[in-house]
Amino acid sequence: MKKKILLVDDRPDNLFSMETILEKDGYELVKADSGRQALKILLNEFDFALILMDVKMPNLNGFETAALIYEREKLKHIPIVFITANNLGEENMFKGYSTGAVDYIYKPINPELLRAKVSVYVDLYTKNHQLIAQEQRLIIINKNLENEIKERKASEEQVIELNRKLVENIDRLESANKDLDRFAFMSSHDLQEPLRKIRTFTDLLYSKYKDIFNDDAVRYINRIQKAAERMQTLVKDILEFSQISNDKNRFVDTDLNILVEEVLTDMETMIHEKNAKVNIKKLPSLEVNPGLMRPLFFNLIGNALKYSKKETEPIIEIYGELDVGGDDLNGVIRKKQFCRIFVKDNGIGFDQKYAEQIFDMFVRLHGNSEYEGTGIGLALCKQIVEKHQGFISALSAEKQGSTFIISLPM
Repeated sequence: MKKKILLVDDRPDNLFSMETILEKDGYELVKADSGRQALKILLNEFDFALILMDVKMPNLNGFETAALIYEREKLKHIPIVFITANNLGEENMFKGYSTGAVDYIYKPINPELLRAKVSVYVDLYTKNHQLIAQEQRLIIINKNLENEIKERKASEEQVIELNRKLVENIDRLESANKDLDRFAFMSSHDLQEPLRKIRTFTDLLYSKYKDIFNDDAVRYINRIQKAAERMQTLVKDILEFSQISNDKNRFVDTDLNILVEEVLTDMETMIHEKNAKVNIKKLPSLEVNPGLMRPLFFNLIGNALKYSKKETEPIIEIYGELDVGGDDLNGVIRKKQFCRIFVKDNGIGFDQKYAEQIFDMFVRLHGNSEYEGTGIGLALCKQIVEKHQGFISALSAEKQGSTFIISLPM
């Protein structure tokens, strides 16, 4: 079936221009010369893959029309791309994004750019609906099979045949899940855009009103910026993490001294608040994934700060040791195999009997009333180290501090 695109513009020449550019790609193009006509069309038709809409229209402009469109549940899945002249300010662009628009195209329209963007959004729309339809079909098939098993109580041959069909459906579900994972990976790229907008508009807000802001307002804006920056880093690391099992080239020769210094720079506020001292001795360069190693050190250093003693300034030591080898029991010389990195603190510590349990998901040794947390950090550390074919362990005693040992292959 042809993919339907709704073109909305009060000028016939603009509608004709967009129609001429897009008709060669085989889309079904529906035209509306006003926001009100577009709404009338959408009362009966909601199977559009994309809406291309002019911003400046009489009576009902593009932003107002988009807001009314997205009030209907059946229309919320349709992406809207605004067509506009170059004189829109950042505030109006933000207004457009806040109504639910996904992109802008500026006049005069570049034909190749328009076709490329339309192709991307139509492709995403198509894949999303294919996955939803496939999932619905598989659910129906599985339900029918379950009812058939309960009702027929068939012979052994029939049961074997039904089991075979169930196995086929499981394979289909696994294939659908892989497609959904790929779709989620593509969608996660779009998370970067609103974060960039948050940072852009807080910059504008600060630069325009900094002379009338008090200290609290400036601090709040800085916190928004820092939070958006951390979220951007998190999204980036998640994207890299999702590719790590299939992308061996993500492992590069990395100077861990530089990497840890970058982590400490990101944690500067937290370290200052705790009045902590972080001592780093010479660390080696290793073949690692930097995007995964940063959250590893961030979690371990963050835990050392979080679980520090209330009346004692935190002292954190980070250093490395190489396995220098030696003779084994048969007199054979062993080569260097592992680098061990130690993260040692003087915090509250914990009973050594929990040394393995703390790396399990959602396990916490302290209540939320004492220390905030989710119980995920150390589990992620373990997963990251295992992705590097290494292992992590901990040595500790109550009120005696803790030492986390990361062993990575050379």
